[in-house]
Amino acid sequence: MTLRIRAATAADYPGWCELWAGYNAFYGRHGDTALPEAQLLLTWQRLLDDAEPMQLLLAERDGQLLGLAHCIYHRNTLMPHYACYLQDLFTAPQARGQGVARALIAAVEDAARAQGCPSVYWHTHQDNATARRLYDQLASATGFIVYRAML
Repeated sequence: MTLRIRAATAADYPGWCELWAGYNAFYGRHGDTALPEAQLLLTWQRLLDDAEPMQLLLAERDGQLLGLAHCIYHRNTLMPHYACYLQDLFTAPQARGQGVARALIAAVEDAARAQGCPSVYWHTHQDNATARRLYDQLASATGFIVYRAML
């Protein structure tokens, strides 16, 4: 019954796909707007490739995957160390409110600390009130607004 946070293995693909589909559906990417299969496979390959600056952590209890965290390590113009960007965080609906997201964030922080990163950063949608209640307990909002120009 103990929650375990761990790195992914190739055998986790089906469970990861289910979590990733839930994450994408939450943000409106499902049905006709779902990510193409080729992108799904490319993302999975990158997450398992040690040469990529990406990392996947999974939350598991009793053999069931309950959450995921994708993070990306990158250089930064403001400091000599790498930065850790927590790009995606998702908890399965049946596991919400059980500390899964908090445990995933803590594990990302531990991994980033081990890589010499002085901080972890992420963003979420302004309407994601449930997640923001947790995030406000764990980190400081920067006040920055994200802009995206589609090319």
